[in-house]
Amino acid sequence: MIIILKPSATKKEAKEIIGQIESLGLKPLFMPGTERTVLGAIGDERVIASLHLESHPLVERITPILTPYKLVSRELHPKNSVVKIGSVPVGGKRFIVIAGPCAVENREQMLSTAQAVKESGAHCLRGGAYKPRSSPYSFQGLGVKGLHILNDATEKTGLPAVTEVVEAGDVATVARWAAAFQVGARNMQNFRLLTKLGQSRKPVILKRGMAASVEDLLLAAEYIMSEGNQNVILCERGIRTFETATRNTLDLNSIPYIKQHSHLPVIVDPSHGTGVRDYVAPMAKAAVACGADGILIEVHIDPKTALSDGHQSLNPEQFTVLMKELRPFVEAAGRKL
Repeated sequence: MIIILKPSATKKEAKEIIGQIESLGLKPLFMPGTERTVLGAIGDERVIASLHLESHPLVERITPILTPYKLVSRELHPKNSVVKIGSVPVGGKRFIVIAGPCAVENREQMLSTAQAVKESGAHCLRGGAYKPRSSPYSFQGLGVKGLHILNDATEKTGLPAVTEVVEAGDVATVARWAAAFQVGARNMQNFRLLTKLGQSRKPVILKRGMAASVEDLLLAAEYIMSEGNQNVILCERGIRTFETATRNTLDLNSIPYIKQHSHLPVIVDPSHGTGVRDYVAPMAKAAVACGADGILIEVHIDPKTALSDGHQSLNPEQFTVLMKELRPFVEAAGRKL
């Protein structure tokens, strides 16, 4: 429920109404504006109705939030949110590029790749220490050792690092070494993990599930935000369809839809979205054109020896070319790279 107060309402009077909302076990929101104050009440609509706030002398009007995702919706938060990964703002005027290998394999591979993507202009670093794989025989990541290597790469390059968290029990460990969490497609509806991440305050890049609707993605983000963590970045990484020409179908339709219905920043992963190295650059440019706030790119110092997703990873030279070719698209979209 959105509660719009009259211009004459003071901050003290607004807090009194918030106290009424809290007394019934509802989640209150306080959104002071330049002309008037807006309050929010999240919870059972029958309980909210029992407050009879529509008859309160300081309430101008009450509007129900129609979408099932309340905190994620633009109805409650009309302005774009900006989420910082370290010191890097995602969702503002700058188009953000997060780059690095699918998996942290060893110290030399990670540090070399990190230095290469920094020199080409990447803003953040990616690298998986924990790798949930479809096959139990595939490389599963280095775990804590990988986190230490990733942290060394951050210290040497200054790039804040993003890495995947797989289990709720690993959240505290990953938070110690990384600037942001990544929730992979397989864990998008791991609600125990989402709840735990919501109790953290570190940014979360939430990837869309392989068979998830956009509403499923937004409701997954709601799980994180309902626990108090407002630092959520959505990621379109492609969905499974009947098409077999590419690994996934990169659903760029979702970007303008999300932008219209949610205030959260949204980035695109063309590496997983296509699964084909040659298609990554074209779809990265398309991501700029459809309104994304950034891209997540897999780059490996030597893709042919990669232990994970080498076929869709760019080498440093290809990444340098992509960054140069991306600039005019970003500038045409009214942003900076």
